[in-house]
Amino acid sequence: MATSGIPDTRPTITAALARRLVDTQFPQWAELPLKLLDPAGSDHVIYRLGEQLSVRLPRHAGAIGQAAKEYEWLPRLAPHLPLAIPVPVGVGEPDFGYPWRWAVSRWLEGEVATVEALAHSSAAAVQLAEFLAALQQYRPDDVPTPETRDDLTGQSLKSRDQATRADIAEVGDVFDATAMTDLWDTALDAPAWDRPPVWFHGDFHTGNLLTLGGRLNAVIDFGGLGIGDPACDLTIAYTLMSAGSRAAFRAALGVDDATWARGRGWALTTGLNAYTSYAAVNPRIAAQTTRQITEALIG
Repeated sequence: MATSGIPDTRPTITAALARRLVDTQFPQWAELPLKLLDPAGSDHVIYRLGEQLSVRLPRHAGAIGQAAKEYEWLPRLAPHLPLAIPVPVGVGEPDFGYPWRWAVSRWLEGEVATVEALAHSSAAAVQLAEFLAALQQYRPDDVPTPETRDDLTGQSLKSRDQATRADIAEVGDVFDATAMTDLWDTALDAPAWDRPPVWFHGDFHTGNLLTLGGRLNAVIDFGGLGIGDPACDLTIAYTLMSAGSRAAFRAALGVDDATWARGRGWALTTGLNAYTSYAAVNPRIAAQTTRQITEALIG
């Protein structure tokens, strides 16, 4: 969304543009039908290409590194994970006025996971814990580090302190400002991750999980993939789960008190950011983030 007085410089993405990019750079798929996926995510315009593929075109500059990163790492991670992930099969180059690299990936069947279906499912919670455990345990031969790979370095909670306190002040008439401040202070004061850095998904919430036949089937959107403190992935405990399934998730993953406190902080700060940015114009996001903030306050 353009800021008032500042033109929106995001590229215009149309089916005709996507068709030209695919046909010229991947002629082996030129005959496959292209269908817009709507609604798509906030970071990409997504088209289904035939029955087995998808085309993902970044909407804004913040998402432009995702195609190359996923192409490098997801094929290597996929065999080690208990849920399906979207394996890229090609990276396209800028052309026809479109400025960034883009990706073609294997299509994954499924519907976006819902709170209504899975919030009270301890079985689903344990599945997600097993997925994160497998992700954290992956050790490639050429182990990257946050120091050597900027694209694999996530944000810290402390870097979000000023914005989070501003958000708390802004929504203090909707949620309990004192409780949010106490939660945030506790998260910042919790001991930092003091073990070797591990892999994290980086955007592990309900909207990035797919179900098939009522069961969890896939995890998508690895744009935030990185190495470091895995606490950010505990956000799923507050976007999808309720108290009972959350306890099963924590036990299965073996999360210590400090990491759990930082995870609650991640749930609060990301929930507040989305709420203050979109709730006034998007009732669906308002409902989702209200639940996320409320569950984080429950603990």
